[in-house]
Amino acid sequence: MEGLWEFPGGKVEEGESLENALIRELEEELGITAEIGQPLASAVHHEEDLEILLEFLEVSIFAGEPQALEGQEILWVRSDEMKKLPMPPADDQIVELVIKTMAS
Repeated sequence: MEGLWEFPGGKVEEGESLENALIRELEEELGITAEIGQPLASAVHHEEDLEILLEFLEVSIFAGEPQALEGQEILWVRSDEMKKLPMPPADDQIVELVIKTMAS
């Protein structure tokens, strides 16, 4: 979504596990190698005739230096600063969860 900040990731391809999809997407988007940990959260977002299921997984170890391989900007922010970023509506629940989790 152009002009909005998004979490890295993308669609799961046919026959691909959720974990392998995230590993692939992180390599394609950021050039990092990741080891995926436990599931953290799920959210369902509805837009017109579209239902979007978002699955968020822990990235417990990664190697490499994150790079903007798809022309995107990369930004590290504290969890409490995430609400200031323009993000897709589908990410609202996850941003709230991240803020709550990091505050405890």
